Amino acid sequence: MPGNANQKNFKPEEDFPDLSKHNNWMAKVLTPAIYAKYRDVCTPSGYNFDGAIQTGVDNPGHPFIFTVGCVAGDEETYEVFKDFFDPVIDKRHGGYAPDAKHKTDLDFTKVQGGEFDPKYVISSRVRTGRSIKGLCLPPHCTRAERRAVERISVEALATLDGEFHGKYYPLNKMTEAEQDQLIDDHFLFDKPVSPLLTCAGMARDWPDARGIWHNDNKTFLVWINEEDHLRVISMQKDGNIKQVFQRFCEGLSKVEAAMKEKGASYMWNEHLGYVLTCPSNLGTGLRAGVHVKLPNLAKDEKRLDDMLGKLRLQKRGTGGVDTASTDGTYDVSNSDRLGFSEVELIQFVVDGVNLLVEMEKKLEKGESIDAMMPAQK
Repeated sequence: MPGNANQKNFKPEEDFPDLSKHNNWMAKVLTPAIYAKYRDVCTPSGYNFDGAIQTGVDNPGHPFIFTVGCVAGDEETYEVFKDFFDPVIDKRHGGYAPDAKHKTDLDFTKVQGGEFDPKYVISSRVRTGRSIKGLCLPPHCTRAERRAVERISVEALATLDGEFHGKYYPLNKMTEAEQDQLIDDHFLFDKPVSPLLTCAGMARDWPDARGIWHNDNKTFLVWINEEDHLRVISMQKDGNIKQVFQRFCEGLSKVEAAMKEKGASYMWNEHLGYVLTCPSNLGTGLRAGVHVKLPNLAKDEKRLDDMLGKLRLQKRGTGGVDTASTDGTYDVSNSDRLGFSEVELIQFVVDGVNLLVEMEKKLEKGESIDAMMPAQK
């Protein structure tokens, strides 16, 4: 959102948004005093506070998840508007102090287990985001910056070989049918109908400089210029999430190494880990999920939700965040992003899903699972 010079002719309280019907973290944290402090402040690149909160002002809430309601326009957003973003981050991530340091660990050899019973686990996926240092994030970037993200990323991806050899498909050269097929196959991000994309300004100039790259096997994918500069995904149609995580770690490292040869690198700092557009994805940005069949556990969904919470996991339907399960098949993933390392989050998923599968097997035999109930992690 560009600045408005006339804004200073009005008092901050006259500009304060009506949040009376809002149910997101932005609305919970924002006070007239914080708004007055930051209304006329911009980051060095010119991103202002109203731009940061606009998506949460325009979208009071979500029927399935408690949304964040704010985004960053550049790497400096989190520091310039620190007194606002620190409490949002703390609340969204269940406690994360302003001086806390985040752990990064991409050593896949540390993961214990990770090969699930294929009768129950249908597919495995690990994804994260990455931002390129020195370029504004999608809510605030210029066309030239967005094109620079595409150029830097595609040049780096073109150097990959072996298992990672692949091809880039720009959106503006795809037919509608090709786009729809990739979306239906869950390879490509959807068209810009999400409030986060549209209200925050991320869908500007669509589809300019957007696209998808994937390896020849379609097991390692990179989305370019959607919600983040890069969205990196490793996936396969079985229960071997350890193998998926290994490919994920190796691919991320190879892409960054290729970028560094050209003078580019990822945004990262000790406090926030990997810096991404939405505060919900700070830290690792990692979501490791499996599609798992749990029809017997699904019969008592309240108990299942309680167990998942204790295991630091969450569930959704296999069609995405806005879907529910109709047959007891769920997309189960880690609920944390920040404050735990990538290896720790994968281990939560491995241990938790193994327990759920063992419970499902017990219920199939008509046996009790009361003694298997997890304690809070």
